[in-house]
Amino acid sequence: MAEIDIKASSWKLVEVGRVVLIRGGPYTGKLAVIVEIVDHRRVLVDGPSGQENKIVPRHVLPLSHATLTPFVIPKLPRAAGTGPVKKLWEKNEIDQKWANSSYVKRAEAREKRKNLTDFERFKVMRLKKQARYEILKAHAKVRAAAKSS
Repeated sequence: MAEIDIKASSWKLVEVGRVVLIRGGPYTGKLAVIVEIVDHRRVLVDGPSGQENKIVPRHVLPLSHATLTPFVIPKLPRAAGTGPVKKLWEKNEIDQKWANSSYVKRAEAREKRKNLTDFERFKVMRLKKQARYEILKAHAKVRAAAKSS
């Protein structure tokens, strides 16, 4: 029999201390941390963000309304109160990590693109055409050099 080594390192597990992005309900778009697992469909979350407009009060959240992020607050005790959660949140710099994540950068780019005017969209189209043309010229040069040698 062959030895099989199974790793689950890239999985995002539902665990106490996992930071989640809320996708549904009154706190859509805000971050919270899983404090306790209620059952296989619901978790107790608390979001003690450093910014006043991004605070999420402690409540039960269905997992269908949450997106798991790669950030985890290690050694968060089960059912920890808001005070200890806030201290560990700030110690692990969750707000800064989130602000620098690729998810936020993509969302900002999407929002910026959505708010473009007609003329700005036209300029983007022209720039894309220009870039495509430059790439096509470079490929043609490479093909010509390969053909001649």
